[in-house]
Amino acid sequence: MNYTALAIGTLVIILFSWFYSIKHKRYHGIPRFFAFESIFILVLLNLKVWFHDPVSVKQIISWILLIFSAYAGLEGIILLKGRGKSGANFEETTVLVKSGLYRYIRHPLYMSLFLLGTGVMMKNPGPVQLIAAIVNFLAVYVTSRVEEKEMVEKFGDEYIAYIRETKMFVPFLI
Repeated sequence: MNYTALAIGTLVIILFSWFYSIKHKRYHGIPRFFAFESIFILVLLNLKVWFHDPVSVKQIISWILLIFSAYAGLEGIILLKGRGKSGANFEETTVLVKSGLYRYIRHPLYMSLFLLGTGVMMKNPGPVQLIAAIVNFLAVYVTSRVEEKEMVEKFGDEYIAYIRETKMFVPFLI
């Protein structure tokens, strides 16, 4: 693993977490740091095998997960920016978004992070990669729970009703 890249990347993730969440008293940025960091470590661990044996089952599964991750992440950001009436920081919505993917799940962006981490792990699944993927899952889950408390404070009964109407990550299941 490239430790210089790890140090620089970690610093960037810390700064992102500070400026986009923690500085604004949105404390979901703390556990989300660990989701970002675990994904970054997975990328560093698996970078050398990214395109190795491209038609193997694990590579095909990996690419499917990465494609779904990109879709969920992009649609989530576009919806938050457009329908959430946010300013420069897409996290600072003024309207609760309940359309698109948000009609079915409350956390498409966090689902995207989970799929991204799992997809990267599948490039070269091993014990260290599996541990990092588990850390990613736990961090995404904790981040979602913390953010839901923040959203209840911000949107009140409207968000509580939204929780009852939708699932967290997987439509109709979880």
